[in-house]
Amino acid sequence: MYNFALAFVICCVAYLIGDAVSNLTKAWVPSVFVTAVVLLIGYWTVIPADVVSDSKLIPFGSTIGIYLLITHMGTIISLKQLGEQWKTIVVCLAGLAGMCLASWLIAIPIIGKEFVVAGLPPLTGGIVAAVTMQSAAQEKGLEAAALFAIAMYCVQGFAGYPLTAVCLQLEGKKLLKGYRANGGKVDKAAIDKANKLEEGTAAKTEKKKLIPELPAKWNGPVMIFLKLGIVAWIATQLGTIAFPGIGKISGAVWALVLGVIGTTIGFLDVNSLNKANSYGIIMFALMMYVFDGLKTATPAMLGSVIGPMIILIIIGVAGMAIFEFIVAKLLKIDYALALANGLTALYGFPPNAIITENTCKALGENQDEVDYLMSEMYPSMIVGGFTTVTITSVIIAGLFTNLL
Repeated sequence: MYNFALAFVICCVAYLIGDAVSNLTKAWVPSVFVTAVVLLIGYWTVIPADVVSDSKLIPFGSTIGIYLLITHMGTIISLKQLGEQWKTIVVCLAGLAGMCLASWLIAIPIIGKEFVVAGLPPLTGGIVAAVTMQSAAQEKGLEAAALFAIAMYCVQGFAGYPLTAVCLQLEGKKLLKGYRANGGKVDKAAIDKANKLEEGTAAKTEKKKLIPELPAKWNGPVMIFLKLGIVAWIATQLGTIAFPGIGKISGAVWALVLGVIGTTIGFLDVNSLNKANSYGIIMFALMMYVFDGLKTATPAMLGSVIGPMIILIIIGVAGMAIFEFIVAKLLKIDYALALANGLTALYGFPPNAIITENTCKALGENQDEVDYLMSEMYPSMIVGGFTTVTITSVIIAGLFTNLL
């Protein structure tokens, strides 16, 4: 009875259990953690170890799937939006620098270089960094390091969610105090901008681009795939070039950079994979490839990485908090919101949007107050996620693959 179709069904069920728990807990319990636990227990009991391979989601998710997704990330980044939130970008970069420096100087003597190199990129970002480090560790036969990268990705949200919620609560209460003292007067333009950002329209631009947009009848899903594929192929070629004094730069980094450039000049569509109605299946395939890395994890091996993982998270977040405190003071911005921006590295999008929206709705006593809080906190939280997870973590992972 067991074949590729049933294997696919098993993968879907495990994934949906994670989504259900995340929805019921309003993202406080991350879906990736729940799915990982379901599959891990399944691997130890009734689920075949090769279920992901049998479902035929591999090698798609681990090859062209990841390059399409990274290139797509470049199509949802608005350079104008990033420019308007330059203080957020600076404080996030400072936080990531603090995380990396503290981990390198303090964590390596405690847990070893192998775990720090494998776990730090996922800690600074999301799935792309985790997959990059998992693949690099597996290629070098470092199974424990590969498991460490995936485990870090699955559990880091437990540190990020509550800390972010506390920061946003503090910032929101402070903002509301000033709002109410001012008689409820706000900048309506800022609220409109936040609403557009929430709807996902901020990345679009009315400016004329170098390459005109194709007519809709010629720009179907396969055409969008073709354009993404061309950019991804160029990225793979650039990834083979060794630059003097630097060496090779990961093709994943090139895919992100070329995705931004391709969208800016008009070659790539804004939000490409969603426009092609394909984001869901590609993300699903990539996620299942990540969870496939758990099939070799024994209880003893998993137990051996829990301690180092907790140590790296504590040291990394402490380094981030210290550096962001300094930069926030220099830039004269509120520390609570600055730290919340940096903490997006531990979970990314969409949890950053969900936590911010839920906090605003919980604190605001009416819709005007909710809209005001959203206009003040939502844009920087979204840009923070772009800066940490979408951009910087991919670059860090690309550089760290050479350090294993």
